[in-house]
Amino acid sequence: MPRDPSIEKAAQLLAGIERLLESTRTGELTAPARKKLVASIDSMRDRLDRLTRKIDPNELPDAFFDPAEPTLIGNFVALALVAQDRRSLASLGRFYGSGVYAIYYNGGNPLYAPISGTETPIYVGKADPKGNPKTAIDQGTKLADRLNEHRRNIDKVNGVDIADFDCRALAVQTGYQAAAESHLIRMFRPIWNNETGILYGLGKHGDSATTRANNKSPFDTLHPGRRWADASPEAQSVPEIVDKVREHFDSAIVFDDQSAVLRAFVANIRREDRLDRDDEAAKRT
Repeated sequence: MPRDPSIEKAAQLLAGIERLLESTRTGELTAPARKKLVASIDSMRDRLDRLTRKIDPNELPDAFFDPAEPTLIGNFVALALVAQDRRSLASLGRFYGSGVYAIYYNGGNPLYAPISGTETPIYVGKADPKGNPKTAIDQGTKLADRLNEHRRNIDKVNGVDIADFDCRALAVQTGYQAAAESHLIRMFRPIWNNETGILYGLGKHGDSATTRANNKSPFDTLHPGRRWADASPEAQSVPEIVDKVREHFDSAIVFDDQSAVLRAFVANIRREDRLDRDDEAAKRT
């Protein structure tokens, strides 16, 4: 009985892998060569997984839910944050805990009209504890401290009124705050976050006397008032920054209410635990 050609090809491929394995044992790889080889092996592993799924007579389920998956953990923590009550940033006070937070704008500055009074935050962030504390009390007041620092900075600048800001805060078990912050940034693309790359600079703590040559951040250019930033040169003009902000809001998804946020979270969870998400991503590239 003739041998199936596909089985013969698989045998040749296996033999080639064995030769490659032997060559790595006996030869010295340079760092660039090692990096390229690892990338090639990762690509082959992905294709072999797809081949296995294609020829296996048993179908995979549409999704496989892994509660320990970091992206899903970030989703759940971020969703728990959005479920918290909004509080006035101007009168926040102090409380225990480290974790994640979101700041919302409700004022009349026309530049921020697309998100004013909506469920789309103007800024999100995290507050890390020292060490590995297990309780909110042990974490200290890192979350409240960070929000109150933002409150003081916003209160100093022109163009916005601290009375027009709300916030949400969520104390989180140590170690989960980074994944949640990353998810919040990807989902909401907050206009004041550094990662959005447009109107960043709120979180700057001031330039020392030896770094006065630093350019003024877009935030300080558009919202002057922090004395330590006054002497720094502007890297961008106000009209340039305003144009970028408007372009951002032309393409950004704005969540008008909590129902829209919840639908987006559900869609993210459904996408993250799908087993074929890598295949779908490959089709789009």
